[in-house]
Amino acid sequence: MNRRDFIKLSGSGLLTLFLSGCGLSALTNKPETTANANDHIGENKMKIVVITGSPHKAGTSALLADKFIEGATSAGHEVFRFNSAFEDIHPCQGCDHCGMNGPCIQNDAIEQTLMPKLIGADLIVLITPLYYYGMSAQIKTVVDRFYSRTGSLHRKKSILMATAYNSADWTMEALVHHYETLVRYMEWQDIGKVLAIGCGSRPIIERTEFPNQAYQIGYNL
Repeated sequence: MNRRDFIKLSGSGLLTLFLSGCGLSALTNKPETTANANDHIGENKMKIVVITGSPHKAGTSALLADKFIEGATSAGHEVFRFNSAFEDIHPCQGCDHCGMNGPCIQNDAIEQTLMPKLIGADLIVLITPLYYYGMSAQIKTVVDRFYSRTGSLHRKKSILMATAYNSADWTMEALVHHYETLVRYMEWQDIGKVLAIGCGSRPIIERTEFPNQAYQIGYNL
């Protein structure tokens, strides 16, 4: 992947973002975040589940989540947010009690609160900080628990958003490969990525285009 920002407007009108630089003005003549939300409220309304993986309530990836949700709700979509780092969740035991079709033996927040929303969702958004070149343990715990409803979670749309301190062009390669493998297995339709490298703190990412890009990908669904 070329390290320059790649921006593609797909034929279906979905905004796909692959962004591999920080502080760059990646969108030219882009709509402002003050765009009139009434322009397309009610058109193709989606049920969206946003799963965050950061233990920092005001961290860099939390900002991307906030802005994406702001954009999506402004466009009339229904959004449910699950902050995995602040919920009572437990890892998959590999016991196969669920038979890949539930219920999970772990009767926690994933099973009781998140799973019904996931099953009914049109779009699943994974938002994580980069920890040792992968997703955080908290959000990985949720992903592992997809096993209990594997069939029910197939053929949905998905988005990946991530933030990282490192600014090397290969920073997100392992995470993206993992995500794309998940997309392939789950038969999801990937409709966008926001990959904010070189953004190691909230003040840094606030000075970049990434928060607005997260807003726009939500608003333009």
